[in-house]
Amino acid sequence: MHDTLLALLLLLTAAVGAVSVTRRFSLPPMLGYLSVGIAFGPHGLRLLAENESVDAVAEFGVVFLMFSIGLEFSLTRLKAMRALVFGLGSAQMVLTALGTLAVTLLIYGQPWRSGLAVGLAIAMSSTAIVAKMLSERFELHSRSGRQTMGVLLFQDIAVVPCLILLPALADPADDLFRTLGSALLQASVVLVLLIWLGQRLMQPLFDAVAHHRSEELFVLTALWVVVGLAYATEQAGLSLALGAFVGGMLISETAYRHQVEADIRPFRDILLGLFFVTVGMMLDLGFVIQHLHLLLFAVVLLMGGKGLVALLISLAARSPREVALRTSAQLAQAGEFGLVLIELAASLKLVDRDTFQVTTAAMLVSMFIAPFLIQQAARLGKHLALGKRGHGAKVVQQVAEQGSTMDGHVILCGYGRTGEQIAEFLAGEDIPFLALDMDPTRIRLAASQGRKVVFGNADRAEILVAAGISRARAVVVTYPELHSAEQVLRVVRQSRPDIPVIVRTQSEAAVPRLKAAGATEVIPEVLEGSLMIAAETLSQLGIPTEQAIMRVRAIRAERYASLRAFYKEEREGMLKRGLARIRRKGQP
Repeated sequence: MHDTLLALLLLLTAAVGAVSVTRRFSLPPMLGYLSVGIAFGPHGLRLLAENESVDAVAEFGVVFLMFSIGLEFSLTRLKAMRALVFGLGSAQMVLTALGTLAVTLLIYGQPWRSGLAVGLAIAMSSTAIVAKMLSERFELHSRSGRQTMGVLLFQDIAVVPCLILLPALADPADDLFRTLGSALLQASVVLVLLIWLGQRLMQPLFDAVAHHRSEELFVLTALWVVVGLAYATEQAGLSLALGAFVGGMLISETAYRHQVEADIRPFRDILLGLFFVTVGMMLDLGFVIQHLHLLLFAVVLLMGGKGLVALLISLAARSPREVALRTSAQLAQAGEFGLVLIELAASLKLVDRDTFQVTTAAMLVSMFIAPFLIQQAARLGKHLALGKRGHGAKVVQQVAEQGSTMDGHVILCGYGRTGEQIAEFLAGEDIPFLALDMDPTRIRLAASQGRKVVFGNADRAEILVAAGISRARAVVVTYPELHSAEQVLRVVRQSRPDIPVIVRTQSEAAVPRLKAAGATEVIPEVLEGSLMIAAETLSQLGIPTEQAIMRVRAIRAERYASLRAFYKEEREGMLKRGLARIRRKGQP
């Protein structure tokens, strides 16, 4: 008991430190968990030993993740995605497996059964890594996110036939087609039955639970649904994660989706972190160092081959280049189910020990590289999209047509909700403005309202010059992304060091960075929202409205230097008016 408690303490200490470091450098937290597993596992400092109970608990991290993803996908949306799931998904699996089979036959001289087993394992991508990153980046419903999730869902379904196919490959006398047909039929029957029953029972179940108004009972019911459906699919020969996904999808059809998601999130994040620690524990650094040349070649083949397959099928599906690139990067790594398949293949003697070690190490290294690759592909994809649409001569000419006739105007960078509100204020004061945005739908709507909103990317000098930056009175940046706002600031300051630049940000923590980048003033949405809530709260508690507003203005005077003198004069005026009222009341 003492050793277990000490190991747990070391694990938590290392996890806290590693995740803090990754957050500090804006890296995915899973890299911290993987590093902890590598450093403290049986191939590192040996402070943590492999344990079947820990592995079983860690596997539920993937289960809860798939449940959370299921909450994002209703049955209607899944039906709409069937072409992605069974079209792109099947193409990716088949092409990757056949490509790996060809490589193992021609380059490594392995038997075709061994090559097919390795190909099926490599074809799997990491649902845990990719889905978590897409969720954190709010890209689950982007075009590349939908394509990636469609392929990952097919892979989860395909795990079952693969688990049946590998033993059949180990026994040449078995009938492969009959075995696979039986497995697919069984999986289809189980899924249809679960969905049919779930659609009829889920809403009444949560209605009855909500009627008791017990938070504890609500959480227990949500956990019961997750574990129960995972158990049901496992007993039917399907994966735990697939049952959890179905459960989340069924709950997404009810009115309790958001509450369930909030209740499940703590369990998901903790268990998923433990899962990544166990994955890191599998990587043998000694083997990696001794066979570095073989391993590097295997990693290049794995990630390059999978990435190329995903890129080609995305382009074949008529996806834009930037979408195909991001989909390719999101599917280029190996996955947790692939580790299960390669381990099963080794136990069935389908692959020899050296092949198993090299393949497993390459899969784990690819999972470690994946977060960096996905981030870089997202940045490159964004530049490709903007380069194709926002930097051409035609776009510059269109901006110049609007900006050349303007003088003393304001340049609005971004015409979302915030930009539209600012435009309303400027129009009300008869101040001319020109807005730059990258959303064609938004631009068409603004044009129908008679607003000067043009297509253009504000972080390019030629676009700002065309918008009349040399004659403008001010620039307002409303981009929600910190990186984009910093880029605009750098370009603006190169052209006009003297012009006032007001920047909107979502968090107070970003204010120093934006000020350092050249912002004249930074307006944090969180601060402004909290000030108005505080003022309304004081007013509802009986504090005079004027006094509550004075408190808000006092904080604003401290926060915004440009408004300090104004608020000081106004506060003095209010005090004088208050004293005058008191004197009048004191007169007979």
